[in-house]
Amino acid sequence: MSHKTGRWAVVLIPSLLLYLIPLPGFSPFQSHLIAIFLGAIIALVAQPIAMGASVILAMTLLVLTNTLSAPRALAGFANPVVWMIFSAFIFARAMMLTGLGQRIAFLLIRGFGHSSLTLAYCVAATNLIIAPFVPSDTGRGGGIIYPIARSLASAFDSEPGPTGNRLGAFLMLVGFHSTYTTSAMFLTSMVANPLAAGFAHSIAHIDLTWGVWALAGSVPGVLALTIIPWLLYRLHPPQIRDTEAARSLARLELEKMGPLSRNERWLAAILGAVMLGWVTTPWHPVPNTFVALGGLCAMVILEVLSWDTLIEERRAWDAVMWFAPLLMMADELAKSGVVTMLSKSAFGRIEGWPWLLGMTALVAIYLYVHYGFASMTAQTTALYSGFVTAAVATGAPPFVAAMPLAFFTSLNAGLTHYGTGSAPVFFGPGFVSQGLWWRLGFLMSLLNLAIWLGIGLAWWKVAGLY
Repeated sequence: MSHKTGRWAVVLIPSLLLYLIPLPGFSPFQSHLIAIFLGAIIALVAQPIAMGASVILAMTLLVLTNTLSAPRALAGFANPVVWMIFSAFIFARAMMLTGLGQRIAFLLIRGFGHSSLTLAYCVAATNLIIAPFVPSDTGRGGGIIYPIARSLASAFDSEPGPTGNRLGAFLMLVGFHSTYTTSAMFLTSMVANPLAAGFAHSIAHIDLTWGVWALAGSVPGVLALTIIPWLLYRLHPPQIRDTEAARSLARLELEKMGPLSRNERWLAAILGAVMLGWVTTPWHPVPNTFVALGGLCAMVILEVLSWDTLIEERRAWDAVMWFAPLLMMADELAKSGVVTMLSKSAFGRIEGWPWLLGMTALVAIYLYVHYGFASMTAQTTALYSGFVTAAVATGAPPFVAAMPLAFFTSLNAGLTHYGTGSAPVFFGPGFVSQGLWWRLGFLMSLLNLAIWLGIGLAWWKVAGLY
């Protein structure tokens, strides 16, 4: 059996069994919906074909098997979440093409890169500043943060192998762990966050707007970004402590870049206006998605990006093609009662526990089950709604039932070198061994549980969020 045939078998065998043998307690419609949805999720992990093709195939099968009508199957493309994600990908493209993201990073390094630790904080701060505008940890971490960290390591002759621990390994670890931390902090900093917000609205009946998400993530997020570089500095210290050469490198790069270009100035103004529109959502009637689309239109009108460049942004269109059917299937599972039934069956033993204990157990399970996932989005799609339903059943306040699980949709990525798209980018060069990567990832997971469920719960109470 070839490797690809084996992947297809992993996808098709459980899906066909579920389709042909209805689950006890579920109607044929519900069983068919579960079977096709499960096949799509397994395909996202096993990847016998591209992700987009997998979910389009699943959407098509729903219609061909008469499980759903064509209008219902195509309803995901009308979901505003899809176009919010699309717009955010275009913002990321503009940040990279204009050089604005790199300029922000070098300005921070020039001003604050006095030592390896302050340099690490510059990397984390860069992640924090650009996170609201770059919805992909792969795009932000792999496309902006990693190249900067890699060039800084090279400036100190720190390369994979014997010299890796001079500075490179430390910067790779800080770059990675700050990437998924900032992914948790904003609604628009990770592609699955709006998906989680949509589930939270339909199940827990709360609106996780951009402002609410940012407020909830601010204190635990900043605290984590403060502690993590220092803790990594203690656990795996770099051999080089004086990094004055990094400031010299930043000065040289900024000199090469020259003054802000016309496109950088316009992009900064547009992104500032979009951010203002998102933050002030409670005081105006324009939905977040159309604030973002307005920014996109402004970029095209002002020629910051050409229409051809927008059309050629493959990742944005790919996200539309595979996110829309996933949103539709997840919505159908919720509407049909499947999520509620599965959650009650799976989490029945937690019912009756004090809600704080039950919520803690659910978050821990949700975190560590990510060892079996290579995608934050796949886990969000497969598990988030069920876990939120179970959390609500414990008696937890709706906000507390939804928000910690939404945060750990990103924070779970720190466990392995394959748990998210940016992980292979930082791990791949070989600065850090797999064993060390996993050990530090587990320690960071314990820290995140303490910060986001400890300090976080206290902060949300003080902020009046529950």
